[in-house]
Amino acid sequence: MGYYIIIGISMLVSWWVSSRLKSKFEYYSKVHLRNGLSGKEVAEKMLRDNGINDVQVISVPGRLTDHYNPENKTVNLSEAVYMQRNAAAAAVAAHECGHAVQHQVGYSMLQLRSKLVPVVQVSSNLMQFVLIAGIMLMFATQSVENPTGNRLVLTIGVIMFAFTTLFAFITLPVEYDASNRAMKWLKDTGTVTSEEYVGVQDSLKWAARTYVVAAIGSLVQLLYWASLLLGGRRD
Repeated sequence: MGYYIIIGISMLVSWWVSSRLKSKFEYYSKVHLRNGLSGKEVAEKMLRDNGINDVQVISVPGRLTDHYNPENKTVNLSEAVYMQRNAAAAAVAAHECGHAVQHQVGYSMLQLRSKLVPVVQVSSNLMQFVLIAGIMLMFATQSVENPTGNRLVLTIGVIMFAFTTLFAFITLPVEYDASNRAMKWLKDTGTVTSEEYVGVQDSLKWAARTYVVAAIGSLVQLLYWASLLLGGRRD
């Protein structure tokens, strides 16, 4: 029961932050850029200004599906961001190009996150099954002679969860740094006006908070599973 309460609270906070993010983007989508640049054009301009000529800006389906792919060097912008000419689109496009700049300069936290991706992919796919199996085995094997039960499987599950939590926290400086690079470039180059910059800043602030909520939620869950491993009782 305790675990489901933690999950419920995390989901509620995540939903609230995501809702605020969507409302912010909808609001700033109505703040049209005076320079008339689309998200695609903003991205291409930022790449050029940073001397990056081998990264392609492409459109991908969906909403809030924007991302930078270091493997094929593409800035992937959702259809709305790719085509629209507003403060929200400029914020997202510049942010994703911030990751391309990180890649170019060899930003250490981005490199570390990239190295963890294979491990986290495996852990994310298997850890729930391993954790549940570990809990069942631990309590099934408890006895007078062995009051703690067999905790090997649960230990493996907690370690796997720890990798995903570590990944979530490493993601925080990567995302904040990309946003800071984006905002600095947008302001220094005059790509957006002072009024438009307020929208960019507010949009990226709420986008970053989604990663903060995810990291904290992951840490709380990790501490819960660790407490069971270290001798906590099930609710």
